[in-house]
Amino acid sequence: MVSKSIDNAFTARTIRGAATDPTYAGALSFMRRKYSKTLKGVDAVVLGIPFDAAVSNRPGARFGPQAIRRASAIFDNDPQYPFARDLFEQMAVIDYGDVLLDYGNHQKTPGLIEKEATKIIASGAYLLGLGGDHFVTWPLLKAHAAKYGPLALVHFDAHQDTWDDDGKRIDHGSFVCRAVREGVIDPARSIQIGIRTHAPEDFGIRIIHGWEVEDMGAQAIADTILAHVGDRPCYVTFDIDCLDPAYAPGTGTPVAGGPSSAKVLSALRKLGALDIRGSDIVEVAPAYDHADITAIAGATVAMYMLGLRAEKLATRA
Repeated sequence: MVSKSIDNAFTARTIRGAATDPTYAGALSFMRRKYSKTLKGVDAVVLGIPFDAAVSNRPGARFGPQAIRRASAIFDNDPQYPFARDLFEQMAVIDYGDVLLDYGNHQKTPGLIEKEATKIIASGAYLLGLGGDHFVTWPLLKAHAAKYGPLALVHFDAHQDTWDDDGKRIDHGSFVCRAVREGVIDPARSIQIGIRTHAPEDFGIRIIHGWEVEDMGAQAIADTILAHVGDRPCYVTFDIDCLDPAYAPGTGTPVAGGPSSAKVLSALRKLGALDIRGSDIVEVAPAYDHADITAIAGATVAMYMLGLRAEKLATRA
């Protein structure tokens, strides 16, 4: 019989393997991973970014990392579906905690996020960010591009986030515009999935509109992404409002007419051939959630991102 323990986030003696905490008890970290600032020997890092001062509609995504961590507790112990494995048996993952931000000085926010991300990426670890509103993707992208060069952006969202940007704005709706203008992403190899709002500029980025997603199957969505991105190193950002509000009501700018969590997760599962260098899940705002629907969806997306990474590492072993 397995010797059970509790509060694995603090008591774990190793950063590999499943925890044994009951789903309803114990210290909460992402999937019960050990809280640590030590990067030696780590394959992947989960980093919380509790920031929502850039929202254009409803605030509350600063509580997203807490909600995602809480919802993720149900995924540990058993082999993670649909990967049919303990993701942490071979992949060493830690929860790095949150970025320390000054709520009264938002102009310092991007630099603080980028600094933490740069440190993690420099260690060779894969970084999974938990937002926070979608502005946090900007400093995360900068940190990744500094190491890997311009990236293809795989962007799940109801919004293009390409509104005009003067290079100084703290705005969750313009980070893609800034990333294109500053050469952080390659628009010709980038793609947006689930878009169902208009913006004045698309920068040549391939768009799979919401109505197209509705007409396509998960395999067709994945095939379109794979063909467009090809072998280009990429970054995957997932705004939870990509999903229809029926599946993700707890978000700042919900837009009707989106896909189900089942369809998008199925498409995400088929993206293992991508060369993903980093990823994030953003815009979970639990104050507008019901029964943790949105938090569960966000935690599942994050788990899938780690699952794809675990499979990639397994093929290299």
